[in-house]
Amino acid sequence: MTRVLALAALLTLGGCGLQPMYAGGSTGVVATSLSAVQVAPIPERAGWLVRNALVDRLGGEPVSAAYRLDVELDDDLTGFGIRGDSSVSRERRTLRARYRLVKLSTGEVVLDATAGSDAGIDVVSSEYATVAAEQTAQERLSQVVADQMVARLALFMRNRAPGR
Repeated sequence: MTRVLALAALLTLGGCGLQPMYAGGSTGVVATSLSAVQVAPIPERAGWLVRNALVDRLGGEPVSAAYRLDVELDDDLTGFGIRGDSSVSRERRTLRARYRLVKLSTGEVVLDATAGSDAGIDVVSSEYATVAAEQTAQERLSQVVADQMVARLALFMRNRAPGR
């Protein structure tokens, strides 16, 4: 009886409409489309981190780009959790990105979206340790934001693929 139910469940999966995002591997539509995205320079340290993460995830610098990704970052560090002596005991680092995918052949913005994340940081008595924690949080947030952006770009590319 359980075999019959398992077989029936497997047969219904084909009709659910789910398809692998990266079907075809590195030669698939999504992977080849993503590898044609040029990432414009992004100012400041957070921009450098996000740009490097994007270039890594998109497959490197494109030989011939079809798209350009323009990114504007908002990197904010806010203190809260005030101690009795009015010093900050906790900080929140927030990294937000507004990004636009521009089709180079027409100059048209084909995707305009946002991504973001935040992290909490304990402020300790060692200033060095606090600065190191702030930088580590910025590095991690850069990775998270880049992941969000690439996932959205991949979905966009898949939906624009011929035959969809």
